[in-house]
Amino acid sequence: MQQTQLLKGVLEGCVLLIITHKETYGYELVGSLKAAGFVDIVGGTVYPLLQKLEKNGMLESKMKASPEGPDRKYYSVTESGKAYSQQFIRQWSIFSENVDKIIEKFEEGS
Repeated sequence: MQQTQLLKGVLEGCVLLIITHKETYGYELVGSLKAAGFVDIVGGTVYPLLQKLEKNGMLESKMKASPEGPDRKYYSVTESGKAYSQQFIRQWSIFSENVDKIIEKFEEGS
């Protein structure tokens, strides 16, 4: 199984959590995801997701001057996005706990 299949299900929550911590722009977000271990992530995955989250009211954006080149579109999390982030944390905790239980049973039987 490729990591991208698993990533699709959790990327929204991870992106919102990163942006909740710090207002950011797309390229910087890609770097943050890579630094967190998502080394295969690319802008072609992140930029459409940012647009989707903004369209769904979880993010808002504003253009800001860049010290090096053209203006950048910075994203921040809305109240709706913060609520979704909290829900994601709860759901991920339950999900990962359940998977861990299955892995433990598998390893015991090996």
